[in-house]
Amino acid sequence: MASKQPSTKIKVCLVAISLGRGGAERATALLSRMLHKKGFNVSIAILNDMVDYPYEGKLFNLGALKTEPDTLSKRLARFKKLKAFFKEEQFDYIIDTRSRGSAAKDLFYLHYLYKKQRIIYVVHSFNIFQYFPKQQWLAKKMINKAEAVVGVSKAISEKINTEFETNKAITIYNPSEPFSEKETENPFSEKYILYLGRIEEKVKNFTLLLEGYKASKLSGGNIYLKIVGDGPDVDFIQQKIQEMGLSETVTLYPFTPAILPYVKNALYLTLTSRYEGFPMVLIEALSVGTPVLSVHCESGPDEIIVNKNNGLLIENHSVEALSEAMNTLAFDEDLYKTCKESAPESISHLTMDAIAEKWATVLKNKHL
Repeated sequence: MASKQPSTKIKVCLVAISLGRGGAERATALLSRMLHKKGFNVSIAILNDMVDYPYEGKLFNLGALKTEPDTLSKRLARFKKLKAFFKEEQFDYIIDTRSRGSAAKDLFYLHYLYKKQRIIYVVHSFNIFQYFPKQQWLAKKMINKAEAVVGVSKAISEKINTEFETNKAITIYNPSEPFSEKETENPFSEKYILYLGRIEEKVKNFTLLLEGYKASKLSGGNIYLKIVGDGPDVDFIQQKIQEMGLSETVTLYPFTPAILPYVKNALYLTLTSRYEGFPMVLIEALSVGTPVLSVHCESGPDEIIVNKNNGLLIENHSVEALSEAMNTLAFDEDLYKTCKESAPESISHLTMDAIAEKWATVLKNKHL
């Protein structure tokens, strides 16, 4: 690495797909703010021109340079600019939070963009091959070069260490961010349960969510299901709702960054994913006293939910288990009261200050 002038601040660049719409993207924006508050010199390089979440630091928006048609030569020209940015800024660390997994792209990053850089990879999903290529030799090469690999759940870190025969993977959870919005008025007049997140069937398993809701007693008890988010399967979900005869009680709403009124006024929040990482939506709900109902998928929910204390954690891929849990959390008043009262304190270890300190410890120790 080129020599650099002494500085009192450690220079860090976060590399992300964008700062919009997804949980991993929101976690990246939060990380920029936590590190900035801790006194780090923070930059963020994003590949797509999408910024929905507040961030701190210098933004290098590669996506804003895109023009159509986006040819290979144009993409290479943008990456040359990113390489020049790295060289000019002389970062102490590059923290790569992107979804990865393409061998060709990973080789390009490893041997060109990240050459002579100190890299920390972040993994936001239990499906680790969204973040590392399936070619073991290349994944191990990336990990061997890295200063560290951060998994956002214990299960992710353990899987990485086992799969790639390493001990570099450590766990740092996503934080709970206090809501900045002031408006908490209920956007709906009726009682409702809530799904909040990306609309993608192969991961989120809306089929299970809708079948569980239909088999439950909720619609008969005038408790509606609200689905809020965007993604590739919006049309599929809308069609599914109509085919199942649920149009009167299930409604899909577009993504909004102003989620507090939806979350705070929900009876409870639901999650039926096939797999996760460390789902921020669960801790967001708990932070404002909204209980959660989640399937026991890999990974994250079992590291957040204390069953019958701040919500319910149930068997995955079971319509019967889901419908029964929906009924229990909606109609068992004593259980609901316990979960609602316990919710905020159950995530007290996930404050932004606490998680920022864990990141600062890693970066400062590696910097010695």
